[in-house]
Amino acid sequence: MAQSQTDVVILGGGHNGLVCAFYLARAGLKVTVLERRGVVGGAAVTEEFHPGFRNSTASYTVSLLNPRVIADMELPRHGLRVVERRAANFLPFDDGRYLLTGEGRTQAEVAKFSVRDSERLPDYEARLETVAAILRDLILTTPPNVVEGGWLAALPEMLKAASLGRRVSGLGLAAQRDLLDLFAKSAGDWLDGWFESDPIKALFGFDSVVGHYASPYTPGSAYVLLHHVFGEVNGKKGAWGHAIGGMGAITQAMAAACAEQGVDIRLGAPVAEVLTEKGRAVGAVTEAGDVIRARAVVSNLHPRLLFDRLVDPAVVPADFTERMGRYASGSGTFRMNLALSELPRFTALPGAGDHLTAGIIIAPTLAYMDRAHAEARLNGWSSKPIVEMLIPSTLDDSLSPPGQHVASLFCQHVAPDLSDEHRDTVADLMIETVEAHAPGFKASVVGRLALGPRDLERRFGLIGGDIFHGRLTLDQLFSARPVLGHADHRMPVPGLYLCGSGAHPGGGVTGAPGHNAARAVLKDLRPG
Repeated sequence: MAQSQTDVVILGGGHNGLVCAFYLARAGLKVTVLERRGVVGGAAVTEEFHPGFRNSTASYTVSLLNPRVIADMELPRHGLRVVERRAANFLPFDDGRYLLTGEGRTQAEVAKFSVRDSERLPDYEARLETVAAILRDLILTTPPNVVEGGWLAALPEMLKAASLGRRVSGLGLAAQRDLLDLFAKSAGDWLDGWFESDPIKALFGFDSVVGHYASPYTPGSAYVLLHHVFGEVNGKKGAWGHAIGGMGAITQAMAAACAEQGVDIRLGAPVAEVLTEKGRAVGAVTEAGDVIRARAVVSNLHPRLLFDRLVDPAVVPADFTERMGRYASGSGTFRMNLALSELPRFTALPGAGDHLTAGIIIAPTLAYMDRAHAEARLNGWSSKPIVEMLIPSTLDDSLSPPGQHVASLFCQHVAPDLSDEHRDTVADLMIETVEAHAPGFKASVVGRLALGPRDLERRFGLIGGDIFHGRLTLDQLFSARPVLGHADHRMPVPGLYLCGSGAHPGGGVTGAPGHNAARAVLKDLRPG
């Protein structure tokens, strides 16, 4: 048992914890990061899952990583390289047709199904981008926070709210109406108002159920759609790409940037408790009994994990504890990695090609997605699931042996409490779902790693398998994330901060919560 002293101790070495550590250390603070696992990165990690085959274990594709974070941490200098998909998305359909989208392709492809929808597409994209641009501006901004203590304490937050109001009012009435629709409506209602053909609605509607245990017709799901489009790759807005070496390449580059700033990263150091004295967080105690005292404690963990297991409930206000107990967290996600002896051959588009570098989506209609959610709620999983498959080895040959490939399957919907005993049954179903569109696919699978929601919780601390650290619903967004009154990353225990995806702006590999939390810590530890 050892004792040490630092300025800031960060719980969890996921990407947001590393981002936060970097900014704090760059400002001159002494920072210690405690990571439970033997590898840094949290859910953004690359691991061997079958002999000779490596892949991103949980998160699996790049778009939302914030350009400011990339530039400040100089991630390319530390080895990060992101390549774009040669096509954006490929949707094969039961009738033998397909939709293949991407730069210079989408409008002509949509015209195969509806000339009207093709003509409307540029206007749709422009109006969606107008709203997405506002969100990009807010990503690295702390939301207005509800505070107590009279008008003097509230004044800075009132000014912040006024500034936000001016940004929104500057949109124009039509864009303000779009903003309201995208926050309040279902993705299905939003898309039905724009398009007539099922394929184009399925293409955009898929984003509304990614990591979201809901139907595309669930109110508020339009925001989840929007959340997935405000990213960029190599300066191209809305694009998606692949990190060479997998998602772990991002966090390894971040760890290198942190090391350059003198951050102490300790692996295999699970935290047993947040140390508190006189109601204030003053450090952390590891399961090995080591005590790290600090001026501030910053958590990169899921907020429920933090308060359910690590913080003494006696120092937490009762109302906060009650609301955290109701904090909604649970995803319909089933994550798989497959080792393949050969590339799949799709009936709709045989042979190799750009479509195999795309996000391959098996979910032909919004109605299909709606039924998948309903059946999962009733039976634990859907007999006709939603599957997105990426084959990153088409862009990165370092992941698999020569001539062979790895595939990432990101599948919806299964119940967040799916029993482990059903894991293999569901995994077989996901493979059969791809097999129906690419005969011979099942025979090409030589190894697999299947992770249900409980596996994701055990391995990465994602409660209910929730990739966002809490659902992206209106009552858990912006000033209400994770709980109204604590949107400024300061938790109800003085000296305790939240830097993970449970804070604004939510999930995805963005680095934004870590960036914003560091700003709050620095303001408190270095007044003036």
